[in-house]
Amino acid sequence: SDLDNPGKAPSAMTSLPADMKAESVATTVFEGQKPGTSGLRKKTREFMKEHYLENFVQSVFNALVEANVQVAGGTLAVGGDGRFHNKVACQTIIKMAVANGV
Repeated sequence: SDLDNPGKAPSAMTSLPADMKAESVATTVFEGQKPGTSGLRKKTREFMKEHYLENFVQSVFNALVEANVQVAGGTLAVGGDGRFHNKVACQTIIKMAVANGV
């Protein structure tokens, strides 16, 4: 296992674990949902709207793929300042990364 070799990079996941499944969800565009130089500066309540975070995160994965950046098998660093909604947002991003093959 990768945990047995701490100096070795983890192997790329080629498929979802048996207890997980990718799910497609139809959403709509959110007005003003475009990042600036400091990221997507919105209030927490905005990010908590249904599918708001998911739309933004998936658009990042889509943009990377369109720019020919190899997403599948890649590495994702997720962080935040630890305030309200941070844990839920990080979990959502990690799940979406797995669904996108990261």
